[in-house]
Amino acid sequence: MLTEPARGRLIVVSGPSGVGKSTVVAALHEQHPFFFSVSVTTRRRRPGERDGVDYQFVTDANFIELRSSGQLLEWAEYAGFRYGTPKAPVLDQLAHGNDVLLDIEVSGAMQVKRAFPEAITVFVAPPSMQTLEDRLRGRGDTDPEQIDRRLEIAAWQLSTARDTFDHVVVNRRVEDTVAQILRILAESPTRADSS
Repeated sequence: MLTEPARGRLIVVSGPSGVGKSTVVAALHEQHPFFFSVSVTTRRRRPGERDGVDYQFVTDANFIELRSSGQLLEWAEYAGFRYGTPKAPVLDQLAHGNDVLLDIEVSGAMQVKRAFPEAITVFVAPPSMQTLEDRLRGRGDTDPEQIDRRLEIAAWQLSTARDTFDHVVVNRRVEDTVAQILRILAESPTRADSS
């Protein structure tokens, strides 16, 4: 008799802009197999980013259509741009027993946790606000007004992270951060309860 595969785990990684989430997620992917959900966004593509790999870049009209037709698992507005997670690929991968990782904004992470209480939520925090500011300014791809706005948002995110997320990991060194997240996953149930 064939049995259904155990449901995969939904892993949510979030944190302020400039904290190094993308670098952490890429390094984590080298050590832990998971399906990485590519978010849709209305923001412009940064140098080196690839459509369909880093994000699916869409117009405001496309985004509104995705949202209103129920095709997004979660969505959020951040620093004047919209971000969202396409629902169908995530649910499909979970049903096939694969772990799914979402690299999403904090308000989106809260939506996912409400809809999927079993999701494992990890907030990646900077060592300090000064370190975060230095990283944002050092990237050279964001104008000063946007940086100030992102720092305001980050201060709020940091103040609520411990109450909102299952785990808070400080990103001092990528290798240490990845090791800490791998420990969290090892201590979590191998698969979410499929009931």
